[in-house]
Amino acid sequence: MIKVLINGCNGKMGQEVAKIVNSDEECVLACGVDKENTGEYNFPVYTNCNEIKEEVDVIIDFSIPVATMNIVKYAESKKIPIVIATTGLSEEQEAEIREVSKNVPVFKSANMSFDINLMCRIAANLAKQLSGNDIEIVETHHNRKIDAPSGTAMLLADSINKALDNSMSYEFNRHDKHEKRSKNEIGISSIRGGNIVGEHSVIFFSENESFEIKHTSYSRSVFADGAVKAAKFMVNSKFENGFYDMNDIK
Repeated sequence: MIKVLINGCNGKMGQEVAKIVNSDEECVLACGVDKENTGEYNFPVYTNCNEIKEEVDVIIDFSIPVATMNIVKYAESKKIPIVIATTGLSEEQEAEIREVSKNVPVFKSANMSFDINLMCRIAANLAKQLSGNDIEIVETHHNRKIDAPSGTAMLLADSINKALDNSMSYEFNRHDKHEKRSKNEIGISSIRGGNIVGEHSVIFFSENESFEIKHTSYSRSVFADGAVKAAKFMVNSKFENGFYDMNDIK
């Protein structure tokens, strides 16, 4: 059995991961970490990762950046593979995680959905075929999401930009600009409201037509399921130290 630690176990995504782990015959939920132990779970919950008593095979992190960095340091010290699904990390934090991956296997993705990662590849291919089109990304999430734009929007933008030899800049706010749209920009717009799990569109505009691809998430379970699959893959494949993402899952 694969013993799993969930960082951010009190959050909505942490609870979804717990459901998936508990229903998986190959896994057991060893313990969780969060800022508060509510006492409502049937597994140990710690508020300080340095107090963890259980030995675990893999860590799944759905939390906030500061909590992610704490558990990353713990994973490095204990040599435990970690799956990171937290978004909103700074460039410095991203760089630190990359550095840690030299000492422990790290799997990281801004979105654990297989379909979203397929969308990234499709968008990148379209960007090359529709060269010269204006590109806009629009993302919508529930009113409790903290970061904007979403990590998924940035994942899409980065995939497109890489396909275009990193020639594009990102535009997040046109409010203070008084000039026409640049051809070398990707516009990224964020909408927050209600209880929408996640919706992302990439739109390619030419003079006389537009081409749009869109992904809608109806349940958080798709992300939790992807994270657990990644965790199992990391353990079963016995990955060496390094940095991995959805493209490494076979």
